[in-house]
Amino acid sequence: MTNLKFLTATAEPALLDLPWQLPLEDWPEDRIAALPKGISRHTVRFVKLDDHVIAIKETLFDLAKREYEMLRELEKLEVPCVEPFAIVSNRETENGEELPAVLITRHLKYSLPYRAMWSQGIKEQTAKRLVDALALLLVRLHLIGFFWGDVSLSNTLFRRDAGAFAAYLVDAETGQLYESRLSNGQRANDLEIARVNIAGELMDLVASGKAQDVDPVAISQRIVDKYNTLWAELTEVQSFSGEERFRIAQRVRRLNELGFDIEEMRMESVAGGAELKIQPKVVDAGHHQRRLIRLTGLDVEENQARRLLNQIDEFALRVDGAQDEEMIAHQWLSQVFEPVVNAVPRKLRGKLENAELFHEVLDHQWRLANEQKRDIELLEAVQSYVDEVLVNRRDESAYLGTTTEMITLPNPIPSGEVVVDEEDGDWRDFV
Repeated sequence: MTNLKFLTATAEPALLDLPWQLPLEDWPEDRIAALPKGISRHTVRFVKLDDHVIAIKETLFDLAKREYEMLRELEKLEVPCVEPFAIVSNRETENGEELPAVLITRHLKYSLPYRAMWSQGIKEQTAKRLVDALALLLVRLHLIGFFWGDVSLSNTLFRRDAGAFAAYLVDAETGQLYESRLSNGQRANDLEIARVNIAGELMDLVASGKAQDVDPVAISQRIVDKYNTLWAELTEVQSFSGEERFRIAQRVRRLNELGFDIEEMRMESVAGGAELKIQPKVVDAGHHQRRLIRLTGLDVEENQARRLLNQIDEFALRVDGAQDEEMIAHQWLSQVFEPVVNAVPRKLRGKLENAELFHEVLDHQWRLANEQKRDIELLEAVQSYVDEVLVNRRDESAYLGTTTEMITLPNPIPSGEVVVDEEDGDWRDFV
């Protein structure tokens, strides 16, 4: 124990109490947090550490150090990825036998690997949403000059995002960060890796009977098509006549709708001023996230932010429109958002993230109004949603109760059942 070496950005004395003298696969059950995992070439375990959960992966020290530093760089660049926590090296058994080093990351709350969603079958529409989220993540990575080298659903975690999904990079072991934007060849290579890996992952699910209505080839091709569409919208040069200057504003709006801000736009006049060319020079994701956090302090996913901002805009129409935008947002937060969240019993608040909960309450309110042919007050919708929907949901903040050995099993939830929503094929509950 005295020879152990810790590399960590956060002082965490509780790390010293973990049984580092044991191979990770032999750690006692009372240390393990049973959370769904994806497939990995390494031994991985979720472990309870004080009031949070960490993911521990056994690997070579050089690989652990490289991935730790890479994840820290990606964090600084505000790319969605797991948070690097520590590296532990110089591990030995009580008999003096050498053990692998470990990379520790913090567990991403409200997230699941794709295989957990497919454990009891899922519809093609949800598969498309997952691939769309991964395509957006890959575009964001390539814009900052990051070559992933192992793009796959298995190396990604997914969180709900107002009816869609947000993708987070989990494994950066093969990644490389370049100072300039990637070449077309590098991007095409990463994209082909993604297409082949996704096709293989889905074929495995089809063979296991967990994705019978999914076309692996079509879904894997979707990431190529979605990626190319996004990349073109974000980077291609657009030409138009001098009388069509409104197309500049249209381009900006489309980029904002995709969740990107334009830091700089290059425009040049050609052909004696009869034609204009525009090209976004630098684009950053998180347009709606940044606006919402500035107005309210709420830090949520991009689609959730867009939904909440729409609610603030609607609220502004019902109050004094002469007020400052920040004041209106503060009123909405205290008079609308917080009462909805606080109306949920405390024991149920871990079921969903607050922003996703609010989004689902709004959808529930809309369904009730259509069914009952009358206006439904928001707090009335909350109570109905809690009684009819939320009480039956699993706890997504940190789902416990699943075997931790699922990392090597074809079915990651061997003891549970997934209830699939018949409307959108989204996973709903583990019971």
